[in-house]
Amino acid sequence: MRNHTVTTFLLLGLTDDPQLMVVVFIFLCLTYILSIIGNLMIISLTIVDPQLKTAMYYFLQNFSFLEISFTSACIPRYLYSLSTGDNTITYNSCITEIFFIDLFAVTEFFLLATMSYDRYVAICKPLHYVSIMNSRVCRRLVLCCWAVGLLIILPPFTLDLKLEFCDSKVINHFFCDVYPLLKISCSETWLIEQMVIVCAVLTFVMTLLCVVLSYMYIIKTILQFPSAKQRKKAFSTCSSHMIVISITYGSCIFIYVKPSAQDSMAINKGVSILTTSIAPMLNPFIYTLRNKQVKQAFNNTLKRISLFLRKQGT
Repeated sequence: MRNHTVTTFLLLGLTDDPQLMVVVFIFLCLTYILSIIGNLMIISLTIVDPQLKTAMYYFLQNFSFLEISFTSACIPRYLYSLSTGDNTITYNSCITEIFFIDLFAVTEFFLLATMSYDRYVAICKPLHYVSIMNSRVCRRLVLCCWAVGLLIILPPFTLDLKLEFCDSKVINHFFCDVYPLLKISCSETWLIEQMVIVCAVLTFVMTLLCVVLSYMYIIKTILQFPSAKQRKKAFSTCSSHMIVISITYGSCIFIYVKPSAQDSMAINKGVSILTTSIAPMLNPFIYTLRNKQVKQAFNNTLKRISLFLRKQGT
């Protein structure tokens, strides 16, 4: 990495009001703990319970791992800042944070697209589901999601490493993000900005196209089912995934469709709270509350733990 005049940055955070900072700290701390517990619970259930060994739950397991990684890349650092009052972050730490946040975010989009393809195969080709979505294919699909995510973020990230920072060191965000960093750079940032936009649009369009096409065929197939009970059951298997997709893509659209440039940073911060804290907390509950198999696996696990504790007591 190159030598920079500015070696540390100052993160403005969400607010400078001491009372509001306490509220923000409690809120983020609770959502982070619930997010970690919820996603770890899903990972544990999909590993332990034999009923959750299908491709759908393998992807859900990886999605929960991504959610834990994504929220852990930024929230703990901000909680530390709120509790100690230390808003500084070194250049190396900032760049590392940007790399992992972008990698986890882009990979998550491609994994959601893969999960929509899985639902398409399950509903439109049920007789061939096991053979098409076998364990080897699932592992390769997940590996491809990570590989594509890495390939997409590397070009703009390598240019980020060449940025020069002169006098300004204040980042108007609660974690290191590309756009606030570009605003304070004294280097020419036009090429990086265009590359970031191209990579973001490429990720968004490619994954959204896959999701839309999958669900077009899914809906078309479901509507051809003879009974209302079959249609309801088929829709219920996709409902959790559709809700998560709506939250993820909706928040992404909201960031780029801004009412005015003046309010853009405030809106970005608000939506970032949704994507980095609230969504990772909600997703486990969305999948567990709307999924009978996961609820059954959770109840079975509780019974096994209870039985084990009773045996230990006797």
